Amino acid sequence: MPETITVWLIEDHKTYGERLARALNRLEGIACTQRFTACEDAFAALTTEPAPQVLLLDVGLPGVSGIEGLARLRQLAPQTAIVILTVFEEDDKIFRAICAGAAGYLLKTSSTDDIAAAIRSAAAGGSPINPTIARRVLEMFSKANTAAPNDYGLTPRELDILKLLVNGTTIKEAAADLGIGYYTADEYIRSVYLKLQVRSRGSAIAKAVKEGLV
Repeated sequence: MPETITVWLIEDHKTYGERLARALNRLEGIACTQRFTACEDAFAALTTEPAPQVLLLDVGLPGVSGIEGLARLRQLAPQTAIVILTVFEEDDKIFRAICAGAAGYLLKTSSTDDIAAAIRSAAAGGSPINPTIARRVLEMFSKANTAAPNDYGLTPRELDILKLLVNGTTIKEAAADLGIGYYTADEYIRSVYLKLQVRSRGSAIAKAVKEGLV
């Protein structure tokens, strides 16, 4: 049997949160084991419980907002893929979430099937993002910096890896596309992060698109 993906949900809207958690728990291979209404509660839980594989995070939360809480959540659960799930479509919030290391960005209007597909993608190392939001991200970053790009000393192979990351490819898929081993692909990705001075896939993608590296 395939491994069950553990999911936590931070969502302060009681009805929506309960409905989504129930819907996810009815799906094979996904278990929403915790639901919180504030980032602070999730911070506390992460000090005593194993981190989930995927965390769905609302933006408009009481106390510490989702975007403000991203850094702390990533510090407490560095291996967890954090996917923003929100009603907000403002460019500023999208930009800040991606630069803070969000693995993906979805709208609450997404269907349960789309959210489940995003969870599976994020757990596999992908970067699920609502198509409408993806187009706006590309437009936003392309307008943000028109200066000549710094190539950061990336090799042709590292640029190939970076392009695949921007396209949402998992490490396993990138390795297959390039005809190299999984661990070799992972080494290239680590080298890309080091040269770009970033610590997450989302930050690498944001920088690559913003500065015209791909």
